[in-house]
Amino acid sequence: MGVQVGDSIPEATMNIMGDKGPQEITTADIFAGKKVVLFAVPGAFTPTCSAAHLPGYVANADKIKAAGVDSIVCVSVNDAFVMDAWSKGQNAEEIMMVGDGNGAFTEAMGTVLDGSGFGLGTRSTRYSLIAENGKITVLNLEQGGAFEVSSAEAILAAL
Repeated sequence: MGVQVGDSIPEATMNIMGDKGPQEITTADIFAGKKVVLFAVPGAFTPTCSAAHLPGYVANADKIKAAGVDSIVCVSVNDAFVMDAWSKGQNAEEIMMVGDGNGAFTEAMGTVLDGSGFGLGTRSTRYSLIAENGKITVLNLEQGGAFEVSSAEAILAAL
């Protein structure tokens, strides 16, 4: 069973693109002492993720931050290079694009998706959450291949 509202974000180390290349970032770096909106996608550059999920957060970033959110984080089981390229292609400068290349965070969250039937290997289910100082206060888990409850609009309504 995966995380639930009231749970703490599990400890994990992932990667972001820094000035000198990929650099490690921990969940403590991301969440400690902050109000964070995180959304996870099955894969950078995949159709729904690129056409709807990430663009919704890009378009609503100012509104989300105006509601008291310190950071908006996108996580995918991709490497930092892919997440950086996707960010640039989507003009997602306001979003922290985090690569969970080994799936450690996804596994710790209990949100692993077996995409091997589509040639994707192990990925993350689609979801969004709000966490305050590392504790989950809102969790929107999608069912199957749906994109209904994890949108930026759903997060705005919850804020």
